[in-house]
Amino acid sequence: MRLMFVGDSMTVGSAGDITWRYRMWQHLRGTVGGPFRFVGSRTALYDRATDAATSHDYGAPDFPASARRHFAGWGEGWYHMAPAIGAEVARHRPDVLLVSLGLIDLGFYTLPGQTAQNVRATLLAARAANPSVHAVLLPVVPNIRAGFDAQFAEQCAELNALTAEAVAELDTLASPLLLTGPPAGWDPRLDTYDGTHPNASGEHRIAGAFADAVHRAWGIGGPYRHPRDSS
Repeated sequence: MRLMFVGDSMTVGSAGDITWRYRMWQHLRGTVGGPFRFVGSRTALYDRATDAATSHDYGAPDFPASARRHFAGWGEGWYHMAPAIGAEVARHRPDVLLVSLGLIDLGFYTLPGQTAQNVRATLLAARAANPSVHAVLLPVVPNIRAGFDAQFAEQCAELNALTAEAVAELDTLASPLLLTGPPAGWDPRLDTYDGTHPNASGEHRIAGAFADAVHRAWGIGGPYRHPRDSS
């Protein structure tokens, strides 16, 4: 099973981060009954000093280089992925896309309707490159801005509704699409280190949303075990 992370700054992470990608690797390693690989053309973290993805300083030293592959970028959204995903899928042949995008689009690039068009374009381009590709989408996770900017909060909700419509319309037996639930208990004041980017708690919540969705829908792995569950 070949999985590809597709995302923005919340997925790629920055120098010193552990990342929710690592949390997902830990989970799958302990629950999947067969081999799996993370694929993609990128391995680095974003480095604020160079303002580019040039760091390999992961906060989890046991995260093997072979598992660090992804297709996520700091400041990148559906707007950027739509023209790029086809070549990436054709090159790396993922079976499953784990997609977390949208917040950066609304913050800097496109309104909900335009963003939803890019959602559809991305999914169709991935499917054109691999007609049997599966995709799992995380709804937009509102950041702290949504707590004081009512218009932005409405845009996040509108995009999530449009994304759900796109998933329902484009879902097929040959190439299933899945929308996860929101990360359980998400609170940007507690689950991020700056109001947007996940801290350790947020990483677990995002990984858990993906892990629980694919387990329930497709029998992949098992229920996500949050650290609080072990107490």
